[in-house]
Amino acid sequence: MIAALKIYPRTVQQELIARLRSAIVNQHFRPNDRLVETELCKTMGVSRNMLREALRHLEGEKLVTSVPNRGPSVTAIGWDEAQEIYHVRAMLEGEAAALFAQRALPEHLVAMRAALQAFEAADAADDAFGRLESTTAFYDVLLGHCGNRIIRESLNNLTARMNFIRMQSMSKAGRGKYSLKELRAIYLAARRGDPEGARAAAVKHVLAAREVAREVFNAGASMSGSM
Repeated sequence: MIAALKIYPRTVQQELIARLRSAIVNQHFRPNDRLVETELCKTMGVSRNMLREALRHLEGEKLVTSVPNRGPSVTAIGWDEAQEIYHVRAMLEGEAAALFAQRALPEHLVAMRAALQAFEAADAADDAFGRLESTTAFYDVLLGHCGNRIIRESLNNLTARMNFIRMQSMSKAGRGKYSLKELRAIYLAARRGDPEGARAAAVKHVLAAREVAREVFNAGASMSGSM
């Protein structure tokens, strides 16, 4: 019983990575902000070695950039890169939605519906983090049960940057209700076993999100995100 309660260093490391990632995604740290190791170690109560390992992990996720003689800073995603991410998302999420519609079990649809309900509640409360969490839950169901491990792994490799982008578009007034409608269309197509309908709905959702992102960029936001 006592052994089961022990906190192991790897668990602490994972928590450190998760907290830093969250601080970046939620824009506590803004694009191009320097991540000063001494300050972070003191604030987070961790050693410099642990912090450096966490920053290396986030560098692998493309959330942190290390520059010689300057140190680590928050990555600023440019519009060209954002467009490429949306392009890949449209292709892979469209295919994943079509596959999911072919094989979804009742319990998968229940879980997807629960994610939509959580999104609706978060949007009503104007809870940006709640919207992000419920969107992640929705896609966890879709990708986890689409039956294609490579699609899931490919999109998971983009997850951090996608969430980085999502937070900004979701902050646009009124975007939440449209996102909910678009995600619900994917769910309804899957529920009726309509692969091509699910594909079309998934692609439509990504393209709509891309247009919101374009508006954010045009408004002069340094890009950390849009859905």
